[in-house]
Amino acid sequence: MDFPDIRMRRLRSNDAMRRLVRETTLSVNDFVYPLFVRAGKGIKEPIKSMAGCFRFSADSVAAEAAEVASLRIPAVLLFGLPAKKDEIGSEAWAEPGAVQLAVREIKRAVPELVVITDVCLCAYTSTGHCGVIKEGKVDNDATCELLAKVALSHAQAGADMVAPSDMMDGRVKYIRECLEENGFCDVGIMSYAAKYASAFYGPFRDAAESAPAFGDRKGYQMAPPNARRAMAEIALDIEEGADIVMVKPALPYLDIIRRARERFDCPIAAYNVSGEYMMINTAAGAGLIDRQAAMLETLYSIKRAGADIIITYFAKDAAKLI
Repeated sequence: MDFPDIRMRRLRSNDAMRRLVRETTLSVNDFVYPLFVRAGKGIKEPIKSMAGCFRFSADSVAAEAAEVASLRIPAVLLFGLPAKKDEIGSEAWAEPGAVQLAVREIKRAVPELVVITDVCLCAYTSTGHCGVIKEGKVDNDATCELLAKVALSHAQAGADMVAPSDMMDGRVKYIRECLEENGFCDVGIMSYAAKYASAFYGPFRDAAESAPAFGDRKGYQMAPPNARRAMAEIALDIEEGADIVMVKPALPYLDIIRRARERFDCPIAAYNVSGEYMMINTAAGAGLIDRQAAMLETLYSIKRAGADIIITYFAKDAAKLI
C-alpha cells in the first residue's frame, strides 16, 4: 500500500472531531484566582508590573470576589500587604490585618466562594525574608511558630484553607497542630510543597512589595536543578497534614507536576506565576503572539502535566472562554 494504514489526521479533520477526541479538558472548576489586599480603605490600585491586576483594600475586594464567583471560579487566594513592617512581621497575624479583614468581607458578600490565604512573612518583615532573621539567617523553628499564629488568625477570620508558602521545614505540622488545638479541624492546608527559587517571581514581588532587602531565598526555597528533592518535600508535607500540595512555578517545572501526579494521590496544585503571566502579556502587547491562544495553550499544558488545580492570574479571562 502506498499510503499509511493509519492516518492520524482523520481525527483532526474538523473542530467537532477534534473536540470529540480531546484528551485534556479545562474547566472553571480548575482555577484559583489570586488577589492582593492591602491596609486602607477605598483602594483599587493598578499593579504596574502585572497587567490587569490590582491591589484592593478589604472594603473594595468583595466586589472583585463577587465577580470571580459570578464566573463560577470556585476559589481565591489572598496575599496581604501591611500598613507597616517590622523585624518579625507582626502585622501578619494582627486581627485587623488586611487579609483578616478581607476574608471577613468576602465571606460576608459571597459565602460560597472558597477563600484561601497565603501564609508567609515576606511581605510583612522589614527584611523582606520569609522568616525571622537571627545571626544573619532565617531561624526555621522560630518562624514556624509565627506562621502557625498567622494561619490561626486567618482561620479565626473565616478562611476555608491556609497556604503556607515560606518553605520552612516542619511548618505544615506546626500549622496543623495549631489549627486542631484551637478547634479549626475543618480548615484545610494547601502547602507550597515544591516551591523553587525562581526568576519568575519578579512581578509578584513588586505587586506584594516583598523583595528581600538583602541576599536571596535560596537557603529555603528549592534549587531549580533538583527533582527528587521535590518528591521528598511533597511527601513530608503530606505526612505532616497537607490536604493539597503545590508546585511553583508551573511552566519550568511541568516535569515536577507530572512526577508528583504519578506518585501521590492527593490533589496537586500548580501556580502559573506572575513572570509566566507577564511573558505572555508582554509578547502579546508587542504583537508577537496571540494572547488568548497562548493563555489557553499554557493552561492546557499545566493540566496535561497532571495538575488538578491551577492558580493563575488568567483565571477570569479563561473562565469567560471555556
